[in-house]
Amino acid sequence: MYNLIINLKLPYSNNIILTIKCIFAYNFTSMNRDFKMTATTLFGLEGVLADELKKLGAQDVKEAVRSVSFRGDTGFMYKANIALRTAVRILKPIKTCKIYDEEDLYEAIQKIKWENYLDADGTFAIGAVVNSKNFTSNSHYISLKSKDAIADYFRHKYHKRPNVDLKYPDVKVHVHIQKDWLTVSLDSSGDSLHKRGYRTATNIAPINEVLAAGMVLLSGYTGDENFIDPMCGSGTILIEAAMIANNIPANINRKLFAFEHWKDYDEDLYFTIQDALLKKIRSSHFKIMGFDKAPSAVQKAKANIESANLDEFIGVHHVNFFNSTKEVFGNTTILFNPPYGERLNIDTEEFYKKIGDTLKHNYPGSTAWLITSDTDALKCVGLRTSKRIALKNGDLDCKFVKYELYEGTRKFKERKQEDTSED
Repeated sequence: MYNLIINLKLPYSNNIILTIKCIFAYNFTSMNRDFKMTATTLFGLEGVLADELKKLGAQDVKEAVRSVSFRGDTGFMYKANIALRTAVRILKPIKTCKIYDEEDLYEAIQKIKWENYLDADGTFAIGAVVNSKNFTSNSHYISLKSKDAIADYFRHKYHKRPNVDLKYPDVKVHVHIQKDWLTVSLDSSGDSLHKRGYRTATNIAPINEVLAAGMVLLSGYTGDENFIDPMCGSGTILIEAAMIANNIPANINRKLFAFEHWKDYDEDLYFTIQDALLKKIRSSHFKIMGFDKAPSAVQKAKANIESANLDEFIGVHHVNFFNSTKEVFGNTTILFNPPYGERLNIDTEEFYKKIGDTLKHNYPGSTAWLITSDTDALKCVGLRTSKRIALKNGDLDCKFVKYELYEGTRKFKERKQEDTSED
């Protein structure tokens, strides 16, 4: 409780002082002010993430390389972790300053009042990213130097120090050096946000969930038309598409965020934010389908879809894409991650030619998107791309390309007319 005494000198009152006593039941030390945050992402998804943040209600949104900065309050930080599809981490900066060498780094980190964030008998971990010619040390050494600064801070002040726990720390600290600028942040996410919590089975080289969601959003798919992944593997693209179509928060299945260990964690606020997001879930009535020629992949996809509680929205079938045809009419988005690089041990030119032939002859009236690191193979598809977007899949430089497949074949038109006459 806080008492506020206000003395007012009223005009024409012979200098009579009016005293007003106000009582506030409010903790000023935990005022929910807006603060700056940074959401990290994958190369090529910065614009998508910025759009997500704006739609979610973020302020002062600014894109950078593999990151987007923004402002929001504590509740928005919780919301960003739960809802954002293309964010890898949500960082809360606690110190920014210029430094010129490792000793400056040590001193800068020692000046932070660490007891505000971490107990002397708690645990912590540090991650570092260094992009500076002034620092010849690698990120591992910078992490160790930062760890020493925090440990020495507690040892000098409290005669004991927190321990390092790389797996389950109470607080995860992120140190970023860009040229001669140091930014020390608290990692509010913990594990990378691509770890949604639904994946129970994996295929060979499964696609990152953040990348999968980013591709679906880049395609413009919102759930108002049919969706097909014709080489679905373990089902990641299908799951991300279904979550977008039904407006399901990306990390609703996640068990833990790092901020839940923070000293100022507000559990009631967290569940209020979560409930508000759950109330915005909708039901899409369009078909979401996946094919794969491998029975084991179909089984894994079904297991992951069931784990994500999306089996009523997604159908997966044991089908070879090259023998498939468009079974639904109307607008359809086809989006897939065909084998490339180490995943492809067959004739590349023939494989990509068959992709183009199948799309052209069997899927008229659709829009197709595919991602590949083999740009030479794209020439074998035999279709003109209407859009090319540079992305990265792990360490591979990729192109995410779009094909417009117009309804032009007589066979398809005749089939459509027969289907209409039967109705």
